[in-house]
Amino acid sequence: MGKIARYLNQLTIGNTFDSPEILEMYSTDRSILKIKPKAVSLPESTEDVRKLMRFINQLSSKGIKLPVTVWGSGLDETGAGLSNGLIISMEKMNKLLEADKRERLVRVQAGITLKEVNTALSINGLTIPIGGHDNDTIGSLISNCPSDVYAGKHGSITHFVERIEVVLPTGDAIQTDYLSSRNVERIAQEKTAEGSVYKKLNSLYKKNEKLIDEIRKNKNETRGYAKIGMACRKKSFDLMPLFFGAQGTLGVITEVILRAVPIASKTGRVVAVFEKFETAKKFMDALKPNQPLELNIFDLKVARAAEEAGKKLGINTSKFEDGFVVFVKFDKHLNARLNKVSNMKKNMPRNVQIIVESVKNQNMLNEFENSLISYLNQVKTGERVPLATDFYLPSEKLGQFLEDLKVLEKSLKLDLALYGSYSSECYSLRPRFDVDDEKFLKRAVAFLRATNFIINREGGSISGGAPEGRVKALVSNLNLSEEEIKLYNAVKEIFDPQGIMNPGIKLGADPRFTLTHIRTTGSGKTVL
Repeated sequence: MGKIARYLNQLTIGNTFDSPEILEMYSTDRSILKIKPKAVSLPESTEDVRKLMRFINQLSSKGIKLPVTVWGSGLDETGAGLSNGLIISMEKMNKLLEADKRERLVRVQAGITLKEVNTALSINGLTIPIGGHDNDTIGSLISNCPSDVYAGKHGSITHFVERIEVVLPTGDAIQTDYLSSRNVERIAQEKTAEGSVYKKLNSLYKKNEKLIDEIRKNKNETRGYAKIGMACRKKSFDLMPLFFGAQGTLGVITEVILRAVPIASKTGRVVAVFEKFETAKKFMDALKPNQPLELNIFDLKVARAAEEAGKKLGINTSKFEDGFVVFVKFDKHLNARLNKVSNMKKNMPRNVQIIVESVKNQNMLNEFENSLISYLNQVKTGERVPLATDFYLPSEKLGQFLEDLKVLEKSLKLDLALYGSYSSECYSLRPRFDVDDEKFLKRAVAFLRATNFIINREGGSISGGAPEGRVKALVSNLNLSEEEIKLYNAVKEIFDPQGIMNPGIKLGADPRFTLTHIRTTGSGKTVL
């Protein structure tokens, strides 16, 4: 064991490891990258995290740079959780600390998973309605701020976080709160790390008020620190929004207070198959005002791949050469809304298939809900690489984008099957690549650049549904103005002046480093 790992084990209750076997476990996530860390720490308390950060900060002040990256569940698709420095894994900080049934509030450590929180809340008939992966940690949901399948109705994780505790790169812990401008001025006078942050951020806001007001108008953006518009206003400040989508570049989130909502007593589902997108769009536009819990669209190729893997979806996927499948889930006023769908059949073309949930077809609908997992994993050769995932696209531009994809498919010789949430306007493409092919890197970069170009041309953003990390940063940073880059770099400097926290992520991503660490074998994490 090296000197640093040994010293950190003496310093904290939690463990630090640097054995090759353990480092290998933290060298890949769901991205296409592989980066081996120097050490992995598993703190068990906020105090452990504070001690780790104080030590790293002291090293940095002596000219010894050891970058720090926070690891949640290893589910990130942009490489933001990988590092060649120290990884702080939050998997031991997974406790539910306090619950208030009357106020519907729960205080948790950041390493607890969405499933663990909702299992505990379900006893009191409550839930955090996030349609993400069950194994996403609450800290990673905040740091990556994905637009999940429930976001069209409930909004993303941003709507359910009341307050967070964060350990700054200096080792100081702060609790975020909504503050008036007067209180900001008061705290800014204090000779503390928190006071310094408020003082510098307040000054930055005053110098860039017009730019921040413009950034605030674009709600579908996670590049840089776009949530600065939510954090800084004329008469109030709240540091918490800056950590949404920050991907661990500003500090380590250790505790979170969440606000829960009542669990829906029952849900009802619908599956509909369309030959033409225009018909599918009319169907979805008619249902969108009813606020379905989910309103998702899939290229018919996704369903076909699932059927080839043995799934019995109950739909005729061979009826059309091309087409789309729409999946809808309601959680309120079920009878009225399911009856509305049934009545819509009368005005649809005869070749449209619409299946409304009943007692007889529940198992089939359950299988359909697993069809995307089957599509992503049942690949005979190669791998469905996450490059252009969770991008934002305005609903009115989706039809033209699909036409653009047809051109792209032919020019790049890739099968581009789109899927995503029509209600939250966030979509993904996961073409199959042979990562062992010597031409893989060139083809992957060409796909990413071309996709980013047509997304922007249609008024979307490749990082609109989840932040840029390392992978999307290859192209997304090129879309930022000089003023935005300058502002976001200033935010990073305020929180992390020594560049300790995840320096190779977001604006700090180095294209050469990223491309050098792209996997050349299909050894990434399975999508489940």
